[in-house]
Amino acid sequence: MNGNPSSNEPGKGSMVFVVDDDASMRDALSNLLRSAGIRVETFASTAEFLRLPRPDCTSCLVLDVRLQGNSGLDFQTQLAGSNATIPIIFITGHGDIEMSVKAMKAGAVDFLAKPFREQDLLDAVSAALQADVKRREVERQFSDLHARYQTLTTREKEVMVLAAKGLMNKQIAGQMNLSEITVKIHRGHAMKKMHAKSFADLVRMAQSLGVGQDH
Repeated sequence: MNGNPSSNEPGKGSMVFVVDDDASMRDALSNLLRSAGIRVETFASTAEFLRLPRPDCTSCLVLDVRLQGNSGLDFQTQLAGSNATIPIIFITGHGDIEMSVKAMKAGAVDFLAKPFREQDLLDAVSAALQADVKRREVERQFSDLHARYQTLTTREKEVMVLAAKGLMNKQIAGQMNLSEITVKIHRGHAMKKMHAKSFADLVRMAQSLGVGQDH
C-alpha cells in the first residue's frame, strides 16, 4: 500500500473502527490503515461493533452504507440518538447523491464511493480523527469549567449567574439584598476559582455553562 496519512495527524493512540460485511474490504482497509501507522479494529456488523467496549481514545468509524439488516445510515441515526459522537466516514459501492446528502447533513465527515483512492480514504480518516481531537478537547474544557463552577459557594454562583444576565454590581446587590462591596467580594472569589482573567471572561464562562439562561 502506498498511501500516506495527511499532515497534522493525531497521535499514535488513535483508533479507526471499520464496519463492513465484505471480508475482503475489511482486510484491504485494515492493511491500508495499518500501513499508515493507524490502529484498526474491524467488524462484520454494527451489532458486533456495539458489543465491543470502545477505548477512551481519539477515534473514527469507517462505515459501509449497505449492510445486512441495519443500514449504515440507520446506524448513524441510532448512534446520534444514543449521544455517541464518533465521527463517521461512509463508504459504499451503491452511493447516490440523495444518500450522500443525507449522510453529510447528519454529520458524516465524508462519503466515499467504491472504488476510492487509498489516499482519499487516508485523508478522510485524518480529517475525522482531527475532528475527534477537537471534539474531545472541547468536552475536556467544558468538563474542567463545570468542575470549577462546582467549587463556588451558592452566593458566588448567584453573582455569576446574575452577572451573566447583564446586571451591574449595584443591581446584583439590590436583587440579592447585599451591599455592593459584598457583591464585589463574591465576584472576586468567583473569578479566582473560575480562573477568569476578567469580569467579561467570567460572563463568557457562565454563558458557556448555560447557567442562568432559564432564570
